[in-house]
Amino acid sequence: MIKTLTLTDFRNHCLGRIETGGMKNIIITGPNGSGKTAILEAISMLGGDRGMRSAQMTEISRFDGSGGFSVFANLKDDTEIVVFFNKDDSNRHAKIDSDNASLSDLSSRLGIIWLTPKEDRLFVDSASDRRAFFDRLVASFDSPHSGRVARLSKLLSERAFALKSRADNNWLSALEVQIAGTAIAVSAARIRYAAELNYFLENCAVSVSGQVEKMILSGTTGDAEKQYLEYLADNRYLQGDKMVIDGAHKSDFGVFNKTLNLPTNLTSTGQQKSILIDLILAHSKLVRTKTNRTPIVLLDEAAAHLDVNARKRLFEELNNMDAQVWATGLEPEVFESCADSLFVACKEGKIFNILKS
Repeated sequence: MIKTLTLTDFRNHCLGRIETGGMKNIIITGPNGSGKTAILEAISMLGGDRGMRSAQMTEISRFDGSGGFSVFANLKDDTEIVVFFNKDDSNRHAKIDSDNASLSDLSSRLGIIWLTPKEDRLFVDSASDRRAFFDRLVASFDSPHSGRVARLSKLLSERAFALKSRADNNWLSALEVQIAGTAIAVSAARIRYAAELNYFLENCAVSVSGQVEKMILSGTTGDAEKQYLEYLADNRYLQGDKMVIDGAHKSDFGVFNKTLNLPTNLTSTGQQKSILIDLILAHSKLVRTKTNRTPIVLLDEAAAHLDVNARKRLFEELNNMDAQVWATGLEPEVFESCADSLFVACKEGKIFNILKS
């Protein structure tokens, strides 16, 4: 849980500080362009990720990257974390209690998950977008997962190049062994995550589908690895791009709305947003259970597309959840029923007023 957040030269914030006082819910309101989302983006970088916008560092730094930026947080246990970028360096850096730290070290200190307007169309957009979203959820408490996903993509690219170059069969066989092992590990983590997440879901159910997932669910991971290895060997004639062959890199996630008895992609925009929030809240409960950490949930434009009843249910969930939630919106009145909250007002990149509810 964050006690103090300080931004320096981050987006349109020259210098801004929020003292949360240990409050569970921090509601940030203000007009468009006032810097609300920038605050959430800054927090998202404290988990070691590139941030919820995946932006270039020079895009984030005020004045077009000429001076760098920093994000500082003092946590509930008085741990101090800072992520910073200098104008003379192309990489971000991190410190924990004033000592140099790797970005990967930050994920063990903070469990951060976010939902932005970009995800509002998640269920009707491409499978690759859904895959990236759910893989990020998996990786938030299974940190090696993102590395495995990246490694699988790299190995598949190497195989595609090797096939086009008519590489030696022994080299291809060794490469395919690595691909099969990595694909099984990726898919097994997704299956395990979906099963664990469903335990905390009432109104919907998550499923993962794909060639490799089907192989795993039909037997053992060992059998699935052998089957997929045989598939790769039998399909070397497919010498195009890595996406030509099937596998864990083409899997998809689905969510079924149990209340409406429909796949979520067939429901309204508001209903899809409600299900997305259900997923994030269930994920937070899962993280709390598995890691014993208090997760930090970032909800950008939290109430968008939600009717009065859906907002009421959301705020009740937030009030009962063991997490620190940072949410943005245009008007504070929308969040008036959200208890135990700190209200922060933004205007033109300045945090000019803080009101406790």
